[in-house]
Amino acid sequence: MGSVNPILDVPVLVVGGGPTGLLSAYMLSKLGVKSLLIEKYPERLAAPKAHALSPRSLEICRQYGLSTDAIRKQGSPRTDAFWVNFVTNLSGDRIGVLPYERMDPKVLDCTPEMIHNIPQPDFEQFVAWHLEKDPNVEIRKGVAFVSCDQNGDFVTTTVEERATKEQWQVVSRHVVACDGARSQVRKFLRIESEGEDGYETMMTIHFKGDLRPVVKDRLGMLHWITDPACSGFIIAYDLGGNQVLISNFDSNKHPAETWTEDLARATVSAAIGQDIPFEVLSYRPWLLSRKVAKHYRQKSVFLVGDAAHSFPPTGGLGLNSGLADAHNLAYKIAAVHQGWAKDGLLDSYDAERRQIALVASAQSVKNGKKIFSFLKALGTADISDLEEARANLLRSIHDPAKQDEIQSEIENQREHFDNLEIHIGYVYGSKEVPQNASHFTPKFKVGARLPHAWIWPKSSKLTEAIEPLDVSYIKELSQEEVDARRYSTLDLIEVGSFTLLVNSRAAWEDRHHEASLSLDNQGIKVRLVAADSDFIFVDQSQFDLYNKGIGFCNGGALLVRPDQHIVGCLGANTTSADIKRLVKSHLYL
Repeated sequence: MGSVNPILDVPVLVVGGGPTGLLSAYMLSKLGVKSLLIEKYPERLAAPKAHALSPRSLEICRQYGLSTDAIRKQGSPRTDAFWVNFVTNLSGDRIGVLPYERMDPKVLDCTPEMIHNIPQPDFEQFVAWHLEKDPNVEIRKGVAFVSCDQNGDFVTTTVEERATKEQWQVVSRHVVACDGARSQVRKFLRIESEGEDGYETMMTIHFKGDLRPVVKDRLGMLHWITDPACSGFIIAYDLGGNQVLISNFDSNKHPAETWTEDLARATVSAAIGQDIPFEVLSYRPWLLSRKVAKHYRQKSVFLVGDAAHSFPPTGGLGLNSGLADAHNLAYKIAAVHQGWAKDGLLDSYDAERRQIALVASAQSVKNGKKIFSFLKALGTADISDLEEARANLLRSIHDPAKQDEIQSEIENQREHFDNLEIHIGYVYGSKEVPQNASHFTPKFKVGARLPHAWIWPKSSKLTEAIEPLDVSYIKELSQEEVDARRYSTLDLIEVGSFTLLVNSRAAWEDRHHEASLSLDNQGIKVRLVAADSDFIFVDQSQFDLYNKGIGFCNGGALLVRPDQHIVGCLGANTTSADIKRLVKSHLYL
């Protein structure tokens, strides 16, 4: 063990430099809180790993000033990513096809941000680039968490520079642990998890090869390979080069430790189904498991992202859940640091986000079971002999008597590839589990994300604060339709304040003024935003949505938290005292 160097003093220590760690530090900075981010590895793994930024993740990025138009210039274009193909192999029979998530123009009625596919390292680099010259964030790579001691209002964390083994201590008010599924922070704190331990070993093979001549017009984000020699799926980050095959291999026949590059090449070749040039960049095993930490907070330390929960990849919910964790926690830490909330507000992080993880993890397992049912229908499940399984597969897909069953099984996978209700329909404080993850409904209730509606600002205040969206990547839209989709009601919510969203300024101005005067003395900002003076709804149907949801025309209003979730549905008779009570109750004041 090396010597212990002098102590560093920072408001927040962020452990882990993956997407949740980077975004946590970025959001804290935007809220005026300084942090030190330590990253165990000098360089992050190049393998793409997660690939889908959900609508909610992109909404969060946009709220904090990260250009989603710039993010969309990286990763897979929509035309390449629109479909999920079920095939024997890339060169063989196509058994069926489904849309990949909601990438149809109608989804923009529900969210301003359609899902986008970008390799996780590219997204990490995008956020890291914004942090490079940020005076509120210091990043130290090659530095690992060792231990922490919580004493009173502060945490003393011992960290180690891995190259030299030198250790030093960091004193902070809070620690945000974003150090992955094998979190050393969680392990040190002895926080147990519920769920299933690793029950199956998967192999991720990262390879470089041009698949366009192979797939031809069968474009898609995911290509589900049913050939038993490589059962799994190809994620086409870039059909012209960057690909990942996740293979469900026979660990009895080929234990993970016996894998070689030759075996990885043979597996990829079987998935492609023809001889083309490609390069294996890496291959690594991992355990398919479902785990959710039994609590996300231990005094002044918080688990975020994979440190708090790990899901099977069936549904793409892990990364996006982690980014939403960071979004939920960041303004709460800032509120406590800046004195406009009591410490009890931080307890709500666990209460709100853990339930979301339980629902998402259950959905991931449900999706996995459906896929196994699909393999059973094809006659390949539980057959160890490769040739027998392949013969069963080919016989099944060409048997007229089995076509209805196979197509029914494919249709049964639709929920697996459309999780919109999970991504943007969750309600904090609710334990209700969606019957179908695809059936999203906007909700005007406490804890729900503010329903999206397209708006046009009446003043330059909003247009100067946030750049307009560009949805011209959706080629089905006319220029008039593109021009009408520049700003969302979600853009009305600023990161460091509450927002009172009303129809008539005159009806609410005095109440707002009285409430905000009192709250302002405690550092709490409440903005008044009115449809008749600040913005107009682009479409009458979306105004009708708000009118039906909260009685907009009859004096109804919404009080919205800094993270775009509703804290109060207000009636026409709401008083200034009611507004103050709701805000202070949320902040545990």
